[in-house]
Amino acid sequence: MISDAHRSPRLRSTHAALAAHGEPWVWLTGGALALAIAMITGLLGFIAFQGTRTFWPMPLEEITRADGSRLLGEIAGRERVAGEGDGAPVETRRLLRTANFDLVGTHFQWVDDASIGAIDYPAWATAVERLEGGRFHGTPVRLLEGDRVIAEEAEGAWAGFLRAHPAVRRSSREIRRIDRVERGRLQRRLRAARLATVQARLDGGADGPATVAAAAEEERLAAEVATAERALDERTDALRRENGGWVLEFRTADGGTLPLPLEQIVRAWQPNRLSWWGKVGVYAGRWWEFLADDPREANSAGGVFPAIWGTIAMTLIMAVLVAPFGVLAALYLREYAGRGPVTSAVRIAINNLAGVPSIVYGAFGLGFFCYVLGAGIDEIFFKAALVADGQPTFGTGGLLWASLTLALLTLPVVIVATEEALSAVPNSMREGSYACGAGKWQTIRRIVLPRALPGIMTGLILAMARGAGEVAPLMLVGVKKLALDLPIDGSFPFIHPEREFMHLAYLIYDVGFQSPNSQAARPLVFTITFLLVAIIALLNLTAIWLRSRLRRRYVAQQF
Repeated sequence: MISDAHRSPRLRSTHAALAAHGEPWVWLTGGALALAIAMITGLLGFIAFQGTRTFWPMPLEEITRADGSRLLGEIAGRERVAGEGDGAPVETRRLLRTANFDLVGTHFQWVDDASIGAIDYPAWATAVERLEGGRFHGTPVRLLEGDRVIAEEAEGAWAGFLRAHPAVRRSSREIRRIDRVERGRLQRRLRAARLATVQARLDGGADGPATVAAAAEEERLAAEVATAERALDERTDALRRENGGWVLEFRTADGGTLPLPLEQIVRAWQPNRLSWWGKVGVYAGRWWEFLADDPREANSAGGVFPAIWGTIAMTLIMAVLVAPFGVLAALYLREYAGRGPVTSAVRIAINNLAGVPSIVYGAFGLGFFCYVLGAGIDEIFFKAALVADGQPTFGTGGLLWASLTLALLTLPVVIVATEEALSAVPNSMREGSYACGAGKWQTIRRIVLPRALPGIMTGLILAMARGAGEVAPLMLVGVKKLALDLPIDGSFPFIHPEREFMHLAYLIYDVGFQSPNSQAARPLVFTITFLLVAIIALLNLTAIWLRSRLRRRYVAQQF
């Protein structure tokens, strides 16, 4: 027997020892995590940087070229280009947002740096956002009220504009409110009376007493609406007469002049004269308009409030619809269904459904919800609208069908997450409940579900994050390029699930690829993307906060 002193020492490999302790895998997994964090942080940082700087007022440059021509605008980009011929030096050029599309036929213009003779920053150079026609750049020269000159020269005209423009804007907003709200309310009353007449004719015939009474009521209401319309016409005509005489005359960089009615000016600022706080004020005002106003100029200007409202409403309705179905399905699979080939096949089908392309769900939603279920609802409950207008009510895309389609899309996510949360509840807790005399449902309701709620909320968070960013299904079942009538508003019955709506994700596609002014729309795409990410993050943070409260209340330890 060989003693320990004479036993030959065992050779140990440094590499084997390192691998046995797992240090390479620690570095590998840590590096992968760091790379993933860097990629996500870089993407979100890039979106935030590009999105938040869109509305910052940039200085206006007046460029005098070697040929004597002048351009006024803000720098939108720079690039280096190779000169013509072999060995030619690399040249630089800048993209100038000249605006004034109605005068020059273009919004942007490339300017070679070599062709620039001088660059100036005029103090009174003004950037103007208009209701129609896009951005305008020029220098104010006169303020007119009708044929009367109120102020001349740049300083006086600008001071007069600052005094007169707020009142003109208030009158313009009042005109828009009357046209949209009050006239819309009158038209809805008149349409309801017309549909009541059509419904009475369908139920009792053309000569029935109900039809005669409904027709008489429609005539009475039509006369009342006509009287109210005339009163509204008088109010709006008076407001337009007050606004119509105010004109601010501008001189452009090429020496021409252009009069702009004050009612067409949304906002104007002189970036070369603004202090830092003045720029902050313009920046905040443009952000407020973006968040609270309606879009204009083919969605390339104005605000995105209808899209924000539609995105939040659809996401919340989708969450309300998908949560009960997903939880009930997972409860049956985990707590009631026995193990067997059928249950296994159902689980495999659920996992496979999570990988089905979203456009397939959109086609199913269009075919089943809109053309089958919606058409049946119209035939039973809205036949008068079909006869009177020839347009379906629920037989076309709308908020309800879009929410149901995305609920189907995200249902596998909720089922899988809920089933995992249920399986994480220790069986000892179930057995203890049974030992105390509780039944199956009592155990599920009072023991299992409360402790699985944090995991269920995790699945709901994932479902909301995926559903809020989908575009392809919405293009088939309810989203619209421009829909100013909100699906949830202050008009009776307050919720209109049949209405088409706007969505931020679709707006990104529309502004980025369908806008007639692609250069001006490019920064807006980043801004809308940043806003969509922020809304999804806010919804998810709310759900995470609720999940943490549930975990502290029901779960002694995380699982």
